[in-house]
Amino acid sequence: DVQLQASGGGLVQAGGSLRLSCVISGFSFDDYAIGWFRQAPGKKREGVSWFSSRVGRREYAEAVEGRFITSTDSAKRTMFLQMNNLKPEDTGVYFCARSEHDELPRRNWDAAWYWASWGQGTQVTVSS
Repeated sequence: DVQLQASGGGLVQAGGSLRLSCVISGFSFDDYAIGWFRQAPGKKREGVSWFSSRVGRREYAEAVEGRFITSTDSAKRTMFLQMNNLKPEDTGVYFCARSEHDELPRRNWDAAWYWASWGQGTQVTVSS
């Protein structure tokens, strides 16, 4: 049974950092692309980053490039999202997800049809 569980959200001041965790079960990081998404109040869900161990690719949304870093610890079956220099516009509920593919296109990779399994979200609030 595929499961993903995100945690680590909280309240932080602008310029601060947070690290989110996503513990997985029922699959391996080696088999599928995995990603982070977020949804701000009143806005649609957007992709933050995705990573594929199998093809060795890691992509970030332009809004977070250079500030966020995705990593994995296979032994702990955990994916991390290190978020640095946080901005108020980073506020939202953050989700981790698994694709049914091991590689995604460079554009529109966050389209819903690429992502099959979702964890519950964790709230990130950045105060100005």
